[in-house]
Amino acid sequence: MVILEHGSEYQYPLNINFMDLVEYMRDFALEVGGQFSEYDKNKSIIVVPLEQGRFQTVIAYKKEEASKRTMIEISSKICQYKDTLNLVELLEENSNLCHAKFALFENYLKVEAVASYEGITSELLKEMIMEVAEVADHWEQRLVGIDVH
Repeated sequence: MVILEHGSEYQYPLNINFMDLVEYMRDFALEVGGQFSEYDKNKSIIVVPLEQGRFQTVIAYKKEEASKRTMIEISSKICQYKDTLNLVELLEENSNLCHAKFALFENYLKVEAVASYEGITSELLKEMIMEVAEVADHWEQRLVGIDVH
């Protein structure tokens, strides 16, 4: 909140541009009772506690697209890719998700959410982190049967 010269209050969304992504992730991990690890100045890892004593590792990092836009990607691994995975089911499930989507990367099935760094709010980033963690955990439990990542 900012107090303007004439005494009125102005509430604005907390813009991540005003802080460092790594700092935000550290604070978020403390808020939810998770574990935080800084990988480098653009990447951090948190272990998010979930219901039923389960946990999910979530990675957040800033990346620059070919269009020179800076993006934030939140991701979490589910399992190694196997030919037996029903990719059609996963693609159909994408339509039920708000921020997250399934993706294949380096032979792993993962859940990811991507947003522009410019103008992202702390509330949106929190929603993205939690949706990625919860969806990845659900599908990890469904596909693998144990709490791996």
